[in-house]
Amino acid sequence: MSRLQERRRFIQVLAGPRQVGKSTLIGQVLQAIDLPYSSHSSEDTPNANNAWISDVWEAARSKMIINGQNEHLLVIDEIQKIDNWSETVKKEWDRDTREGRNLKVVLLGSSRLLLKKGLTESLAGRFEMIRLGHWSYAEMRDAFGLTLDEYIFYGGYPGTADLIHDEERWQVYVRDALVESAITKDVLLTTTINKPSLLRRLFELGCQYSGRELSLTKMLGELQEKGNVTTLAGYLHLLDECNLLTGLQKFAGDVARKYNSAPKFQVYNNALLNYRNANGFKEERLDTKSWGRQVESAIGTHLLNHADHLGYQVYYWRERNDEVDYVIQKGHKLCAIEVKSGRRTSNKGMGLFREQFHPQLSLIVGSGGMPVDEFLALDVKELFKV
Repeated sequence: MSRLQERRRFIQVLAGPRQVGKSTLIGQVLQAIDLPYSSHSSEDTPNANNAWISDVWEAARSKMIINGQNEHLLVIDEIQKIDNWSETVKKEWDRDTREGRNLKVVLLGSSRLLLKKGLTESLAGRFEMIRLGHWSYAEMRDAFGLTLDEYIFYGGYPGTADLIHDEERWQVYVRDALVESAITKDVLLTTTINKPSLLRRLFELGCQYSGRELSLTKMLGELQEKGNVTTLAGYLHLLDECNLLTGLQKFAGDVARKYNSAPKFQVYNNALLNYRNANGFKEERLDTKSWGRQVESAIGTHLLNHADHLGYQVYYWRERNDEVDYVIQKGHKLCAIEVKSGRRTSNKGMGLFREQFHPQLSLIVGSGGMPVDEFLALDVKELFKV
């Protein structure tokens, strides 16, 4: 709201994964702000194209003239669905700038694909980004009353909070409304995918392996699909750009060794780890080993969902049987994080990592260290203030 109340300077871009509340948020802003507006979504218009963008833009200009408005706000949702949308946005925005028209613009889009497909190329210098990530434990707790254990298992999708006491219904909703929608609309419709079935199987298996390492070569064998490691790596990158699933690289002293390592799979939201889980919440909670993996994955989601806007990278580290669950790096600063929740009985990894890399901070989360709920409510930037 404060940015929209400033003089017209930048296009405001609200970006983030599906179902985290972008459309709800802008709807609340439109109701609260004293500014005439026009709001459109490409999802409401079959076969929306660049001409449609120009049409809604021109309609907003006409409203300004007819109603004698000194300023107007144009909101376009799901902008990334339209091919080469950024060229048209640039043309229309620059025209308003030349003609001194006080038409402000907000664009909404799912995933960081939005950034890579237009903003940094066509619209450089013309936009500001507001990033919305998956909801944190503190947000789900404060808004919906989720307990720590419920958040660890069910994750941070606000739209699923009322469904968690009917697990079958919750799983179906996550599968159909969240996963299928994200893969179909944010990946398959925005990128040429030669093997969509391979991408889907990669996503499903990668979610099941969240918190564990698995080489892409071995994964190909498990997928039983035709393809190659390069194709898998490309698909994993796309899933990462959509804030669904990533493959963390092993931390090492040189870049080449980082990118030649087996990835450690990590979901962005623990709902993605459990929407196909045959075990229910109660059964999973009673299994010490499985619950340890749930907790570790939840810690990973918290780190991942702040990495982009805080500007740090997330890795893991392993030396034979010794490991550090997460290593975060910002510039020359390193922080090593070990999760202890019953998954391992002993691990010398933290000590070995300190000897080799001298991190500014090494932190145990869980048994004998910072409580899990405290860490999941922590602002990650505090870790770099040491």
